Amino acid sequence: MTLEIIGVTVLWIFLFGYLIVASIDFGAGFFNAYSLLTGRQHILTNVIQRYLSPVWEVTNVFLVFFFVGIIGFFPKTAFYYGTTLLIPASIAIILLAIRGSYYAFETYGSRGHKGYSFMYGVSGLFIPASLSIILTISEGGFIDMINGAPSLNYNALFTSPLTWSIVVLSLCSVLYISAVFLTWYANKAGDADATKLMRKYSLIWALPTIITAGGIMFELRSHNPEHYSNMLDIWWAFAVSFLLFVGTVWFLYKKRNYGLAFGLLAGQFLVAFFAYGFAHRPYLLYPYLTIYDSFTNEAMAISLIVAFIAGLGLLIPSLYLLLRLFLFNKDYVRGNKKDNHA
Repeated sequence: MTLEIIGVTVLWIFLFGYLIVASIDFGAGFFNAYSLLTGRQHILTNVIQRYLSPVWEVTNVFLVFFFVGIIGFFPKTAFYYGTTLLIPASIAIILLAIRGSYYAFETYGSRGHKGYSFMYGVSGLFIPASLSIILTISEGGFIDMINGAPSLNYNALFTSPLTWSIVVLSLCSVLYISAVFLTWYANKAGDADATKLMRKYSLIWALPTIITAGGIMFELRSHNPEHYSNMLDIWWAFAVSFLLFVGTVWFLYKKRNYGLAFGLLAGQFLVAFFAYGFAHRPYLLYPYLTIYDSFTNEAMAISLIVAFIAGLGLLIPSLYLLLRLFLFNKDYVRGNKKDNHA
C-alpha cells in the first residue's frame, strides 16, 4: 500500500467519523426543535438534551482533522478547491457558528426557547447540505479553468440533478442516522414514549434514505460514467450495505435489539462510504486532480500519517470514555445524574 493510499484512507476514516457523530448531533437538534414546535417536547426534549449536552463540543474535531489533513497530504487541493469553495464553505462556517451560539443560548440561557431551538435545529440541517456540495464538485463538470485558475460554475452546479440528489441524501441520512441512534438511546433510558416516537421517525426516514442513495447512482451514470463503472465493479459492497440496511429496518420493525440495529446502520454506511471512496480513486477532483499528482513529499506524508494515527489513538478512547461516563452511564441516561454543562 502506497503512502498516497494510506493518507487518503486515514482522511476517509476521519470523514466517516464526522459523518456518523455529526449526523446524530444535527438530527438530534432538528428533532428537538420539531418536538417543541409540535408540542411534543414532553416526550423528546429530556432524552435529546441528555445526549447533546456532553457531545456537541467534540463533534467538529473530526472535521478539523479532515480539513487540516487534506491540505497537508494533498497541497494542490488548496488551489483547486480554495477559491471554488469560498462561498459554500463560508456558509457552512457561518452555520456552525450560529449553531454553537444558539446551543449556548438554549443551554445557559432560556431553556426551552422555541426560537433558539429552531435556529439550532435548522442550521444543523443546512450544514450537511452545504458540505455535501464538495462531493458533487469532486465528480467534475462544475469547475472551469479561466486564465489558468479554477472557477466554480454556479449555474451548472445548482441546475444539476446530481447536486440535489446528494443534498437530499445528506438530509435524509442525517435524520435517519440520528433517529435510529436516539431510538436506541431512549430505550436505554427506559423512556417508552420517546422510544416509540423515535422508532416511528426511524422507519419514516429509512425509505427516503435508500431511495436517494439509489438516485445518486442513477445520476452518476450520465454525469460521471467512469465513477459509475467503478462502482459497478464493486457492486457486491453496495449489496452488503443494502442487506445491513434491511437488517436495521427489520429490528426496528420488530421493536427489538435497537443497539444491534444501530450497529448494522453504522456498518451500512461504513461499507457504502468506503466503497464510494474506493470507486472514486484516484481522483480528488475529476478530471484535474488525483491523489498521485498532488501528494506531499515523503517526509511530510510519514509525519502526517503518524500524527493522524496518534490523533485517532487519542480520539477514539476519549469518545469511548464519553460514552461510558455520560451517554450510557445508567444514572445519567435515566436522568438521575447531570453533567456539568446542564
